[in-house]
Amino acid sequence: MRPGSIPRLLGLSAALAGVLAAAFTAPAAAEKAPKAAPAAVPAVAAAPASFTHPGVNLNTAQLDFVRGKVQAGAQPWKAAYDQMMASKYASLTRTAKPRAIVECGSYSNPNNGCTDEREDAIAAYTTALAWYITRDDRYAQKSIQLMDAWSNSIQDHTNSNAPLQTGWAGSSWPKAAEIIKHVYGNWPNAGRFSTMLRNVYLPEIINGSNSNGNWELTMMEAAVSISVFLDDKASWDKAIGKYLVRVPAYIYLASDGDLPRTVPSQNLNTRDKIVGYWQGQGTFMTGLTQETCRDFVHTGYGISSVSHVYETARIQGQDLFPQVGERLRQALGFQSKYEVQAEPVPSNLCGGSVQRGLGPITEVGFNALNTRLGYAMTNTQRLTEQQRPSGTNNLFVAWETLTNASNPN
Repeated sequence: MRPGSIPRLLGLSAALAGVLAAAFTAPAAAEKAPKAAPAAVPAVAAAPASFTHPGVNLNTAQLDFVRGKVQAGAQPWKAAYDQMMASKYASLTRTAKPRAIVECGSYSNPNNGCTDEREDAIAAYTTALAWYITRDDRYAQKSIQLMDAWSNSIQDHTNSNAPLQTGWAGSSWPKAAEIIKHVYGNWPNAGRFSTMLRNVYLPEIINGSNSNGNWELTMMEAAVSISVFLDDKASWDKAIGKYLVRVPAYIYLASDGDLPRTVPSQNLNTRDKIVGYWQGQGTFMTGLTQETCRDFVHTGYGISSVSHVYETARIQGQDLFPQVGERLRQALGFQSKYEVQAEPVPSNLCGGSVQRGLGPITEVGFNALNTRLGYAMTNTQRLTEQQRPSGTNNLFVAWETLTNASNPN
């Protein structure tokens, strides 16, 4: 297929069509070697005619389900709720720590406002959830207070980790804002918060990243979430387009061929380059991710963002299962198998040893694929139930046993 034929055949917006066209252009081989398959992406509709609100990771029916379970004292939701309410993020005495410039270097050096920003964003989301469940207005007002403090202060993110930091914080802010604006209401500075997301966050993340895959996946999670809050169809199309190129380049399936798919802009045009990018792993097996042999912590970040975008797209009327569903299922199962040590690590996987620590990231994907679609996911289920109630990774994942466990809506 010629790249130029994509808009005509699929009727996509210019933003999404441009990204998908790039995916059909394979990089030229620098030397004779097996080529990685280009990240071919099945057709997907453009942005919805109108966005569903609240609609970032959770919709009204899901929130009502959670509220009902907690009020009934049902498990595991009540234990997850108690865990959330006992955390520092639910504190009504929390004081925001905004700053104009958030400077984040590699390995959090320097850390000038990075932890404060991420944790204030999680706290805004936590108190928004607390308000929805309790209807105690003090929690909504605390969420608003945190969001207002940052929207009145922040101007930029700087240093080497700026894109990732923006993605982490930018994934939590819209989850809080969707609940407050579209359910609680009475938020005089909501417009200023929108301006902050549009002018400070979105430009830092919307063009993606050629770093390790969890970076771009987190950035696209934030961009998709922000696009929903802003009702920004063009940004939605661009972010979903990049996501649909990155996911097949992050999670390997045997059907991809001898080598994983690639992101064309990375110019991974030889086997050696691909193997190097995949942490030196030269044997590819279904469910392996680009960072599996780095460690499971970073792998968990990537899988979490794949799950979050998949869920938000579903809420917005886009079924992305044909594009990413099987990859997500296999990635969860593969990593979970070794996380729970259901099998020994084979010698041809990461030299026979993996660094575990997947984190509290399985609930959203497990619920989407097992509860709703009925896929048996034995190892993922074992890990998910073993970790309940899953809390927060203090970066961008929070309270997903509470919000997503067995949630059919």
